[in-house]
Amino acid sequence: MKKTALCLALMLSPQAFADNLVQWTDFSITGLYGDDYKLAPSDEQTGFTLETAGGWQYGDWFAFQDLIYFDGNNGGQDSSTYGELSTRFSAGKILGENITWGAITDASLALTYEEGEGPVNSLLYGLGLDFALPYFNYFSLNTYRREALSSGNHSDGWQFTPVFRIDFPLGDSKLVLDGFADWVFATDDDGYHSNFHFNPQLKYDLGQLIFGGHKQDKLFVGIEYDLWQNKYGVKGVDQHTYSVIAKYHF
Repeated sequence: MKKTALCLALMLSPQAFADNLVQWTDFSITGLYGDDYKLAPSDEQTGFTLETAGGWQYGDWFAFQDLIYFDGNNGGQDSSTYGELSTRFSAGKILGENITWGAITDASLALTYEEGEGPVNSLLYGLGLDFALPYFNYFSLNTYRREALSSGNHSDGWQFTPVFRIDFPLGDSKLVLDGFADWVFATDDDGYHSNFHFNPQLKYDLGQLIFGGHKQDKLFVGIEYDLWQNKYGVKGVDQHTYSVIAKYHF
């Protein structure tokens, strides 16, 4: 509970940093509903995701907290939580120089802490690279070493995590395709298998359509696709599911 409270506090109070350190912040809440989830107490799930992102003098941060509610036959477990807290220390910002190698625009020390119910607590550390690519609003690739912190967690290994966003103009508004992939491509424990988790969202900027351009990037509706091959490192358990979503940025 202390870890969850810390993550929520960071989301709700980004100004905990001194104002002169913070360059920009964003906070959002997403509501989701979907079914056909694997290795879960129920097939159907309703969820809420709190997210924050921001840039500061020496890098950037991203954090989220999932609040998951199980519907139908849930075996007595009504809810669960999961969250991640990530920060990156930018070489370009720290050195005060533009760092460019071809399409690469910056390099960072990337850190992530995973926490939740069950044996999931892990620390990830590695190298983050930012890219300037055609059509992408942003694209970054983090390469991590995974270190399990909780008993029963056997996910030690190596992981690639690309993060991206692309905007598509559509009439008086736009479609946004964004998301991430976590590819655990090498593992230390033979019982925990390599796995691939791809979680994009396709969203329509409803706020821009209804309220005009000054309200763009505020209210979105759309779908989230969740592909997870060898979910939780369990060989042969593949999840393919869609959720309807509504997202609001404050």
